Amino acid sequence: MAEAHQAVAFQFTVTPDGIDLQLSHEALKQIYLSGLRSWKKKLARLKNSFITGVYPASPSSWLFVVIAIMGTLYARVDPSMGMIGKIKEHLPLSSYLSHQGQSILSALLFATALWFALIMTMRFILKQLLSYHGWMYEQHGKMSAVTKLWLTFVKIFSGRKPMLYSYQAALPRLPVPGIKETMQRYLESVRPLMNDEEFKRMTALAKDFELKLAPKLQWYLKLKSWWAANYVSDWWEEYIYLRGRSPIMVNSNYYAMDFLYVTPTPVQVARAGNTVHAILLYRRKVTREELKPLMIQDCIPMCSAQCERMFNTARIPGILTDTIQHYADSKHIVVYHKGRFFRVSVYHGGRLLNPKELELQFQHILNDSSLPQPGEEKLAALTAGERTTWAKARKSYFRSGKNLQSLDLVEKAAFFVTLQDDEEGLRTEDPVNSLDAYAKSLLHGKCYDRWFDKSFTFVVFKNGKVGLNAEHSWADAPIIGHMWESVLATDSFQLGYDDDGHCKGQVEPTLPLPQRIQWDISEECQEIIQNSLNVAQALANDVDFHTFPFKEFGKGLIKKCKTSPDAFIQIALQLAHFRDKGKFCLTYEASMTRLFREGRTETVRSCTVESSNFVKSMMAASSTNEERLKLFRLAAEKHQMLYRNAMTGAGIDRHLFCLYVVSKYLGVDSPFLKEVLSEPWRLSTSQTPIQQTELFDLVNHPEYVSCGGGFGPVADDGYGVSYIIVGENLINFHISCKVSSHETDSHRFGNHIRLALHDILALFKVDKS
Repeated sequence: MAEAHQAVAFQFTVTPDGIDLQLSHEALKQIYLSGLRSWKKKLARLKNSFITGVYPASPSSWLFVVIAIMGTLYARVDPSMGMIGKIKEHLPLSSYLSHQGQSILSALLFATALWFALIMTMRFILKQLLSYHGWMYEQHGKMSAVTKLWLTFVKIFSGRKPMLYSYQAALPRLPVPGIKETMQRYLESVRPLMNDEEFKRMTALAKDFELKLAPKLQWYLKLKSWWAANYVSDWWEEYIYLRGRSPIMVNSNYYAMDFLYVTPTPVQVARAGNTVHAILLYRRKVTREELKPLMIQDCIPMCSAQCERMFNTARIPGILTDTIQHYADSKHIVVYHKGRFFRVSVYHGGRLLNPKELELQFQHILNDSSLPQPGEEKLAALTAGERTTWAKARKSYFRSGKNLQSLDLVEKAAFFVTLQDDEEGLRTEDPVNSLDAYAKSLLHGKCYDRWFDKSFTFVVFKNGKVGLNAEHSWADAPIIGHMWESVLATDSFQLGYDDDGHCKGQVEPTLPLPQRIQWDISEECQEIIQNSLNVAQALANDVDFHTFPFKEFGKGLIKKCKTSPDAFIQIALQLAHFRDKGKFCLTYEASMTRLFREGRTETVRSCTVESSNFVKSMMAASSTNEERLKLFRLAAEKHQMLYRNAMTGAGIDRHLFCLYVVSKYLGVDSPFLKEVLSEPWRLSTSQTPIQQTELFDLVNHPEYVSCGGGFGPVADDGYGVSYIIVGENLINFHISCKVSSHETDSHRFGNHIRLALHDILALFKVDKS
């Protein structure tokens, strides 16, 4: 085959006259271009590291300081107050330099030291400024004089043209909350869930912990917070994600959907070509740090550390704990289709393959009629089953030879791609079931057609719909969400398609074709694969999913009620849950702590005394609308306060979690912490933020709305609810629970959510036009 010949750099034959080398100039050219690209990337990383390292100053500012110091010396003014003279006296090369040369070199060294001192001072001031969070507690739309002054100073010390990681060294550390404050907030959060006797018992446990064990644990935690970049994130990653031995499919991984109403092209390989190219363009921006860090109010930076492992990353199974393996670069992707694995190079001639060339690669895979090798078709089920099973199989059957090389190709790929044989997406003739099936397909598929260990698996369906399944340990959903929005916008509004729905561009005739990945899977390994598949299928079959767009009203109308859209929805979820189960439950809403260095998430405990009082008033026929409205506003204000506390490092759950970890390291038991950490979250919720709305003109193109994404149920008898507020008039909901639970039903809960939203809105006399 042509691609096989191109893969050989040279051949040789032995003749009577000696050895005759037959060089392949095309292969050598590709080797040269590949090496050139590699060196360019290394130099670019070095340059970016330097620029980021001196931020908020710029490299050019060094020249300004040097010129200023030199100018003062020529004016016979010593700005160093004798320091330049001291440096001159101790120069090791003074005997080789003239008097003037010694003076210039001494001044240059002093100017450089002064420049670094100024950088550290600016960075310290910026870090102190970013530690102020009073602005977050001010009334929406109103800004105090103090906050205005603070914003001015932030802009002055923030520097110009920040790169992706420019602010990392200036971000403050996550503070450790006080024990007393955490205990008070915890007891307040569980009050609506307990009767008087239960609450009295829990109060006694909390008080005993606060007085006896907590101070000792807190001391160790503060010590860590002074030493580590973030006192939570590494333990959270290890103990919540990597040490879990249950399947990550459904239990941990989450998904993101395509546009709700639009499919830019029905041609599967064309959509794959454009979107894969768009993902690679985004990867290049991340690598070059060309993305701007996400900002609040256009000047308050958020941590970008999680972006680093978005690509070229895989979760590696272990017996006791998994690890995250990130590679500096990857020149290929791995594509799965009809049980076969293919390696697809994404570079040729030192450049990225264009969409048309990628389309050709994917078409070649679709045209390939070869059968899967024994055990190959369902191999990825190992990543869907129990982690210990996969770790043992990896150690026994993938440690050497062909299998090790092939597994390396998968794990070192930029990302994993599945070309699906079936069709998914919204169907107008059956909107309810079609979206539910679409969600389940992205969450778990057939349990063997996604590599759940990769940072994400990109899925392209036969009808051109796309989606992805993301592994959770390396980063949180907003990180992948930012990439996903960029990819959809790039695909639709920048790359586009020709009149026949195919990708634009020209194809290089010497382009190497995809290569089949070879496996040698024994019968014993095939049996393990089947066992993992059985576990995964049982888990997948137990997932009940309901996805629906709520189109009656959205953010626009909620804002007319002068309340937070998120608080509005969260309180509606409390009302819906009480109507569904007749009781309140511990509720998890994911918030973020990315205002701090290496911050990830914090929990907002949405079931509060205030929200439960409102729900009770809605259930009581004797309550008037005025009373209900007053209680709603109190509940909304409380929820906003809890959300702000979580974002500013004053949450409850990460502090308690870290105290528990310290107690385990010290070998001491705490009945209080043990009980707190074992409480189930029967209502787990998350809002998917829209971060790049400027890429989508929803006014002129309202059909280009995101469907959002979702996750599996957290508790066996609970609900998982994800929602995305799109534009002014749409909220998309994703509800999950378990079929085996007699207490839950996703469609029933969906109906309760719709009714709750309408009932709350009815309390406000707003113009719906």
